[in-house]
Amino acid sequence: MAVNRFVLNGVSYHGHGAINEIPGIIKSKGLTKAFVASDPDLVKFGVTAKVTDLLEKNGVPYTLYSDIKPNPTIENVQNGVAAYKESGADFMITIGGGSSMDTGKGIGIVVNNPEFADIRSLEGVAPTRNRTVFTIAVPTTGGTGAESTINYVITDVEKKRKFVCVDPNDIPDVAVVDPDMMSSMPKGLTASTGMDALTHAIEGYTTAAAWELSDCLDLEAIKLIGKNLRKAVQNDPDGREGMALAQYVTAMAYSNVGLGIAHSMAHTLGAVYDTPHGVACAMMLPIVMEFNAEATGTKFKDIAEALGVDTAGMDQAAYRKAAVDAVRQLSIDVGIPTKLEKLKEEDLPFLCESAAADACAPGNPKHATLEDFEMMFRKLM
Repeated sequence: MAVNRFVLNGVSYHGHGAINEIPGIIKSKGLTKAFVASDPDLVKFGVTAKVTDLLEKNGVPYTLYSDIKPNPTIENVQNGVAAYKESGADFMITIGGGSSMDTGKGIGIVVNNPEFADIRSLEGVAPTRNRTVFTIAVPTTGGTGAESTINYVITDVEKKRKFVCVDPNDIPDVAVVDPDMMSSMPKGLTASTGMDALTHAIEGYTTAAAWELSDCLDLEAIKLIGKNLRKAVQNDPDGREGMALAQYVTAMAYSNVGLGIAHSMAHTLGAVYDTPHGVACAMMLPIVMEFNAEATGTKFKDIAEALGVDTAGMDQAAYRKAAVDAVRQLSIDVGIPTKLEKLKEEDLPFLCESAAADACAPGNPKHATLEDFEMMFRKLM
């Protein structure tokens, strides 16, 4: 067997009320001032305050930074680096979904590796020497799993593209996965982030670098999502807890084995049309699964069964179709659209080239040509 590396958080806390561990973590590490990175909507709706109130109650000073867009930009990171340096903080708490956490990762890496002040220089496998600043990550969406990954994605507004940075130095030191932090998520966001988690799990399970350890995590995540996403969209507490665990479990895996072209295509749709990442992933996933099916061996049988399909008596073609149908049905059930109205004919060449050049593309189990990308994008029209 080849040598496989696996990078994980040092510590993670799970379950209702897990955020109450945060003051003790801060005290045990001798930390003095927090830099809290959280997006404006979470601040506005009082979600961020669930953590900052704890800081105030325990006498921990903090600076709040919320210059963060849903698809975070180079500027969001650069402004954050300046704000962190000015704040006098000695650690960071990121509160939110992928946008807050990815911004926080970029900030923490540049603060401790100032030679990478040009964020674009971190694209791909980033050759940083120093760990990010000490970070406690608190997810508020049951989807991205960014609290347990070594990746982050930044939007280059000028060039209309997203780029992926892969760096073991950026993984948060502590993840605090508290489903109560997710209870105020609206239905649409619960659905799209949940489908993002399913895309992570299915792409991670079928990616070229998948192996036994990542497979057992991804397969369990697919089961958890099939069982809990519909309930989470209805704000059922058990459903929320199941999705909080699922997104963390699959992120542990995909962070280490990579993803595929559903993510490559979702990244370029987000960069060009500002499509929310989870929605773009959900729309692309069944289309990409159909394209990849012939290169996945018996894995679609496992996926179909994990999503509750009885595959007894099915041949290969039938169980592969059943897996795609189950994913498509789950997406429809939670209200994800199947078409992207904004997609324009004249944008297709740029979209295809961007998707082909994306850092997630090489992990796909089947090579996609520019013509293949165009065929798949057209299915959204």
